[in-house]
Amino acid sequence: MKLTFKSLYDHVFLRFRRRRMNRFFAFFAPSPEVRVLDIGGTPQTWCVESEGHTRFSVTLINIRRDGQIDVGPFTSIEGDATEMPFADNSFDIAFSNSVIEHVGTWDKQQAFAREARRVARKLWIQTPARSFPIEAHLLAPYIQYLPKSAQHRIARWTPRGLLTPDAVHEIVDEVRLLTYRELKHLFPDCRILKERLFGLTKSYIAVRI
Repeated sequence: MKLTFKSLYDHVFLRFRRRRMNRFFAFFAPSPEVRVLDIGGTPQTWCVESEGHTRFSVTLINIRRDGQIDVGPFTSIEGDATEMPFADNSFDIAFSNSVIEHVGTWDKQQAFAREARRVARKLWIQTPARSFPIEAHLLAPYIQYLPKSAQHRIARWTPRGLLTPDAVHEIVDEVRLLTYRELKHLFPDCRILKERLFGLTKSYIAVRI
């Protein structure tokens, strides 16, 4: 197997995801009666990376279902994370993994946060840190600090440049990484955890228990 920067990053990424899920279970110890809302997620997060711990119901809400089917503890629905079709406190835990940075604008990120805080009593909202040197979506150093116009011009030369041009441009247009201060503003009643790699903050997790 040829070792590339992307394959190495994917390996590290998978290890972080598994460690993160174990940390989630340690924090919440969800019982079979717990209702979890996964905002923008897939069953694979729970079936693979949680190593089979899922014994509770998980509702997945995505802007498109993309072939997801209801099976086992999972229910999949279409919906907008910035305006969710649920009553207040419909769920015990709102969970999200690397989604809030994809909604495009600060206004929409504020709406996402309000909705997550409204529909669940407890929260686990993770997002990559803007300050981390390697931008997590294009896998390029410090590209997040450049104007969008410049990102569009050089995105094809990043490790993700093998994607179709439309896919790369979609990433550039929709991703807005958050700072620690911004995340604390969005989730003022949450504890902000920091995931670190080589001593640098790789991502944040807003937790309300």
